[in-house]
Amino acid sequence: MQIDHLRQLGADFAALHTTVTTLDARPGSKLLQQLGPKILSVHELIGRTLVRLSVLDGSQYTAVPGSRSSLETLGEVVASASVAASQLARAVADNPLEAASFAGGPPVDDATTRRARHSEAEPLLTESLTTAAHHLDLCATCCQYTASGIARDLKDDPEHRRSWPRLSDAQYAALDRIAQVGARRYERRGKGTYVLAGDGKTIHAKPFGVLEEHRLIRTGTGATFGGQDIEVTTAGKLVLDIQKPGRAQPTSPDRVPTPGKGGGRRR
Repeated sequence: MQIDHLRQLGADFAALHTTVTTLDARPGSKLLQQLGPKILSVHELIGRTLVRLSVLDGSQYTAVPGSRSSLETLGEVVASASVAASQLARAVADNPLEAASFAGGPPVDDATTRRARHSEAEPLLTESLTTAAHHLDLCATCCQYTASGIARDLKDDPEHRRSWPRLSDAQYAALDRIAQVGARRYERRGKGTYVLAGDGKTIHAKPFGVLEEHRLIRTGTGATFGGQDIEVTTAGKLVLDIQKPGRAQPTSPDRVPTPGKGGGRRR
């Protein structure tokens, strides 16, 4: 589901932000070696953001009230990430490397010249790295706001609520138990599979099958003999919230204020 992809994208932007903030702005070959992989990582994240934007743009989500701000915010993520990549590239250009000058110039090992060049470059490098980190942090925030906003839009939209399965008490209880304590699926040799919740209780096959059919849960890969982890998907979490016993269905939901352009979703 796109919400899961966006949350992972936000986490990856946040991780890259952290690594950029730890870069040492001292000029030299070491800095160059660190900048290259960071620039490639930013471009990879830009590519993934464009994929998410294209998928949402071509989906039924565009008919949901509030969806325009999600698309616009992802567009801002592409722009901010591009600024971050540009600032890291600027640091590459401003980073003085040791090599021979023109004939008649100062020798490569001239300490005074080297110190002067490094002294001039260091504040420029610091500024570029700081700006890049700021924009990566902004990207991470925007991705998380967009993911939360899409979840809210889908939950609040009557058309999408009607498209979700109405769970029986047993199915809801099974989904809620998996959400609370987790579950694993195992295989008995010649006797099929069975599912145990994290508290050791068995989850019966019929309600589990309904949850799996409607993609409210996700099963990990790997051999079933050793057990496969099962987790609740974003769709499953929305169904849990919407169909929670005793929860009134909102007809005119209040929206949580969100940041303006560049900082999150807009209404």
